[in-house]
Amino acid sequence: MTKSRNLLSRVPSRRKFLQLTAAAAVPLVSVRSWGQTYPTRPITLVAFTPPGAIPDVMARLIGDGLSRRLGQPVIIENRPGAGGTIALQTVARAPADGHTLLVSSSAHTIAASLYPNVPVTITRDTAPVATIDRDAFLLVVNPSFSAKSLADFLAYAKANPGKVNLASNGTGNLTHLAGELFRTTAGIQTQHIPYRGSPAAISALMGNDVQALFDTVGALLPVVQSGKLKALAVTSAQRRPALPDVPAISETFPGFEVIGWVGISAPAGTPAEILQRLNKETNATLADPTVKARFADLGTDQFVSTQAEFAKFIIEDADKWAKVVKSAGLKVE
Repeated sequence: MTKSRNLLSRVPSRRKFLQLTAAAAVPLVSVRSWGQTYPTRPITLVAFTPPGAIPDVMARLIGDGLSRRLGQPVIIENRPGAGGTIALQTVARAPADGHTLLVSSSAHTIAASLYPNVPVTITRDTAPVATIDRDAFLLVVNPSFSAKSLADFLAYAKANPGKVNLASNGTGNLTHLAGELFRTTAGIQTQHIPYRGSPAAISALMGNDVQALFDTVGALLPVVQSGKLKALAVTSAQRRPALPDVPAISETFPGFEVIGWVGISAPAGTPAEILQRLNKETNATLADPTVKARFADLGTDQFVSTQAEFAKFIIEDADKWAKVVKSAGLKVE
């Protein structure tokens, strides 16, 4: 059975995922109002990246806001590794009482098809709380590379099949899959060179160890603006205001889009009133002018949604990357 069939076989759990989200949007009347008594102790927000990575920074910004609004400390616990599944597993197995939450992301929708034997999935084992951020990716090269535009890059890659080394932040993450989607869409051959994290991959490109790299605008904007790397294209549907001269790949290949995202999820079965309150307070935190300014400094876009919108987005994202994983023949045991 293929990985995509495995993913599609989870339709009942996906339907339940959407149904539970819809139920959470309906006001509940009960003898004990979970929403009024919650939280009763500190909240743990489990991040899937090491300290200092952009998702971790976002988690701390949101955690500070939630702490003020909920009246309890929010503790960030970093559990990186295995494409985000270590953090996901930690939260999925925690009590469903809203006191353990996950910094969820596209890593978790990818993991559903990339890891065929993964014991937990974001659709089956979590409930969506709120979205936080979304960010496009940049295709960048070393300024000394002969390609000075996207057209130049495509021409070089086609004239030199297999000779373009395309770095990533690790096998199976979105920096890797963005490259795979670009390769198949453009009909070019590249060699994937994985590194341990964004700093290592960026350093390798600046040192001319590889020819190109996809990474988020937030991670690459400072080095692009400093002239240390050259941006050839962006993966958002339109050009970015901060880089108006950098074309979108969709201008060459209509429909091409890669967007990474970060959100908050809770263990499946968390009471609906708790999910409602967390969504409300997360969105209120994102609306705070100070938080807005910090996100702007990071070069990323805030992503505000209802729980139902988040649930639909998660399933669509999982489907998209399942197709890419299958097309690229990727599999991580």
